[in-house]
Amino acid sequence: MNEHTLGRRSFLKTLSAVGAAPIASALGSRLLRAAEPTNGAAKTSYDPAAKFELNVTEVEMRRNSAGRMLMARIYQPKGAGPFPTVLDLHGGAWNAKDRHAEEPMDRSLASSGLLVVAIDMTLAAEAPYPACVQDANYGVRWLKANAEKWNGDPSKLGLYGSSSGGHVAELLVMRPHDPRYDAIPLPEAPHTNATVAYAAMRSPVSDPLARYENAKRHNREGMMKNHVLFFKPWETIHESNPQEILDRHEKISFAPLLIMAGALDDNVLPEIQEKFVASYKAAGGEVQFQIFEGAEHEWVAKEGPQTDRARAMVKDFIARQLKTKS
Repeated sequence: MNEHTLGRRSFLKTLSAVGAAPIASALGSRLLRAAEPTNGAAKTSYDPAAKFELNVTEVEMRRNSAGRMLMARIYQPKGAGPFPTVLDLHGGAWNAKDRHAEEPMDRSLASSGLLVVAIDMTLAAEAPYPACVQDANYGVRWLKANAEKWNGDPSKLGLYGSSSGGHVAELLVMRPHDPRYDAIPLPEAPHTNATVAYAAMRSPVSDPLARYENAKRHNREGMMKNHVLFFKPWETIHESNPQEILDRHEKISFAPLLIMAGALDDNVLPEIQEKFVASYKAAGGEVQFQIFEGAEHEWVAKEGPQTDRARAMVKDFIARQLKTKS
């Protein structure tokens, strides 16, 4: 074997070692990623203009104190994923509605590439405050623990809340570790917490006392009754009031908020939302606030340009939050 042959073999060995390094490195990286926990480690892309077909299923979440099984409705995009995850909290003045309440919005969000899970919550006639907030807190933890089953990425789980569901969402954002809310054990994930990355809301009840007083001025007995049934004892309307929590300068957590309000909303007045937005920002929070001209309290229940605009706004807001570094 001459010197030329030995040199060529030495060169090929060196080349093979160099070429193998990135392959081994890539393999090692894949193995490392597989071993890493997904809560916080996954990197999931989201394009709000994307279009996906959906697989819609339902599963049992938990049975509440009244004996009713609370269900979860899962809107799963058909695709490679994993998909960013959103928990939907329904409205109904704490006394009505269920996981189906925001189906058009849920379908629209999921069709853009989001795993959307809408859950039932305890109604006031079954148990007053804080029962439904406990359900929502449990729902966040439960979804973080189970999102991968439906090809979801829970690392930046967010909320979508409507009306009284927005009230619940604001309480979750500001008090994710409150023992009054974190009261339902989740044995399969005992160390999972209820923090969320963001909350997008339509017509949230940011000041339930102000809404009650508005209903009283207009002699809306049904709405007043809804408040009385939910806030038992009545003093809890102050303790659980997002606006008053800020006014009292309580120590709270923050997450970016999107608040969409109808200019013609005579249920939760736009000025109530404006005051909350100003207070949240003054406390150090981030809020995108938008008033929809010609829109009432539940305008997204009707198809039309303003509803299309609201859906696009929620998607764009979520996309921005997912691009933000953890």
